[in-house]
Amino acid sequence: MKKAKIDAPKLPRDLDSVDFRAIYDEDEPELSACTVTGAQASDIEIEKIICSKVVVKNSSFTHARLERADLMDVVFENCDLSNVLFHKGIFHRVAFKDCKLTGADFSEAHLSHVTFEQCVAPLSDFVDAQLKHTAFRESSLKGANFWGSAFQHVFFEKSDLDDVQFKQMSLKGIDIRTCTFDQLHVELESLEGCVVSPEQAIGFAKLMGLNVKEQGQS
Repeated sequence: MKKAKIDAPKLPRDLDSVDFRAIYDEDEPELSACTVTGAQASDIEIEKIICSKVVVKNSSFTHARLERADLMDVVFENCDLSNVLFHKGIFHRVAFKDCKLTGADFSEAHLSHVTFEQCVAPLSDFVDAQLKHTAFRESSLKGANFWGSAFQHVFFEKSDLDDVQFKQMSLKGIDIRTCTFDQLHVELESLEGCVVSPEQAIGFAKLMGLNVKEQGQS
């Protein structure tokens, strides 16, 4: 079966450099075709910010409230987005690279063609989110919550899924063979169709109450 393609952000070759603080004075906050570097915007509150064809590097938005953000063709690189509120945001062709996303809130957000690469995102919140063509690669999601979310062509590759919540949702077609975890919070019916390694299968069998033994063991 051919793996679904995830489209990368589409960016023009030349982008103007802007000071993020300029957006504070705008009635309709919007960034377009630009690069933002070194922004320090912790604790800001901007609802319905619109970003298109933007690269954000080496910036901090910790505890920012960016509810209902609309982001298309955006790259975050080496940014601290810890505890940022992205509730009900729309993300299309967005890449997070080497970012810190501890406690970031993507609840009820819509993610399409989004990648998280080498990100640290423990305790991140994807409750009731819609994820399509989304990949988590070499990232830490320890304690993340996907309760009630909907997956379509979602990929987890070489990521830490320990203590992640996958309840009230389906993992059908989701391949977690390359990921590590000691425990997952998931209903057995949600695991139907999930692709796991033989070692992981033994762990899930124990959750079902099966007594798994090697041949010859008493």
